[in-house]
Amino acid sequence: MALELRQQLKLTQQLIMTPQLQMAIKLLQLSRLELMDTIRAELEENPALEEVPEGTPNDQLTDGADNTSADATETKEVTIEEKLQEDIDWSNYLDEYNTPGRVNFEAENRDTPKFESFIAHKESLNDHLLWQFLMTKPQKEEEKIASLIIGNINKDGYLQVSTQEIAYTSGLPHEKVEEVLAIIQSFDPVGVCARDLRECLLIQAKNLGLENTIITDIIDEHLPNLEKKNYKAICKALKKSQDEVVAAVNVIKAMEPKPGRQFSEETPQYINPDIYVYKLDNDFVIMLNDDGMPKLRVNSFYRNSIGRGKKVSGEAEDYIQEKMRSAAWLIKSIHQRQKTIYRVMESILRYQREFFDKGIAYLKPMVLRDVAQDIGMHESTISRVTTNKYAFTPQGIFELKYFFNSSIRRMHGGAIASASVQEKIRQIIQGEDPRKPYSDDKIAQILKNEEIHIARRTVAKYREMLKVLPSNKRKEL
Repeated sequence: MALELRQQLKLTQQLIMTPQLQMAIKLLQLSRLELMDTIRAELEENPALEEVPEGTPNDQLTDGADNTSADATETKEVTIEEKLQEDIDWSNYLDEYNTPGRVNFEAENRDTPKFESFIAHKESLNDHLLWQFLMTKPQKEEEKIASLIIGNINKDGYLQVSTQEIAYTSGLPHEKVEEVLAIIQSFDPVGVCARDLRECLLIQAKNLGLENTIITDIIDEHLPNLEKKNYKAICKALKKSQDEVVAAVNVIKAMEPKPGRQFSEETPQYINPDIYVYKLDNDFVIMLNDDGMPKLRVNSFYRNSIGRGKKVSGEAEDYIQEKMRSAAWLIKSIHQRQKTIYRVMESILRYQREFFDKGIAYLKPMVLRDVAQDIGMHESTISRVTTNKYAFTPQGIFELKYFFNSSIRRMHGGAIASASVQEKIRQIIQGEDPRKPYSDDKIAQILKNEEIHIARRTVAKYREMLKVLPSNKRKEL
């Protein structure tokens, strides 16, 4: 078998994403907090990028693009055809994208203590229970049992393991474990360390001095009927009047089903809007939220080195070029991100003006394609822009994704947004008689009378999305 060498010409097409495009896409889909984290990380890693100090006068800033204003200049979407030129005119390029934006002068007292110094450490449920138990001056074996019990309490304050398991793990008698458990169950918060809801409520009833009453009878024997609000069955079983049962139920309602809730270590995540929509006279004004956003520019040392044509040799030149490109790309991508968000919000405002004027009931059906065609961008770009972005409006704070929803056809033509149907369901439930709440079938019939034809299961789906209980659990005496 003979071996030979041959040359072959092959033509192929390949889709290549430039580093600039990758950065633009990455920044576009980040939330506001994620963007700030990314900027902080880049400031630490890239010496060519720096943050403009607070109070820098305007005359010391380079005239160029303003990253805080959304001008009417047409901003092209970054596409895969864009490529970075090797022979970049850094002096003009950096002049264009090196402006950090408007500067506000604020007086700051440097001697003022940091806010963090006033925040106390939040006590956990385990620490709170352990402190109370140590105040009883326990013995060593009791401390061992208490440590196992407290360590197996979940965030709601319930014991997750059986006393048999604790006795086996500790190697101590089961009676001793029950004794220590009874001590811990008497601690604050009342009802803590219970093994189920029934025991939790009974502990709270005991603490209120309501032992051997109709309240403990209902908790001990009729929790399923209480959950279904089947008060007639409770009255019949306990041979009590309806007024007595209702009074007992009201006491039970005031109890805490999750004693550990007040010690929750979960910190609330507050929404920081990316964009504000204000109504002034008969028009709306859109403003980007740049509060707390670092103002960026390219480091003057590197900028002057490149601008004056200073020669550096070897790896140093490649390093400076790479970092300069990365810094310029980041600044340009942030500018483009802000302008793109502004244009998307403008388009949403044009489509949903009635919503901003009158409320959720006037929300129109809209899909990503509508906005994409309106501003001349791809649907995937609109999807990235509206992900994890929030807008402050006269009707409240909404995620940009909220404005895109499916349509439901009316019986005699026209369409209505699914979010508007959910709002109508919420209003119907709010206006119902608590003693005779509407069933899902009844709500569907009411909507049908308003020319909105949806099935009962769709009503149930929307009701669950609104976190509203079914009719049998909404009923009140």
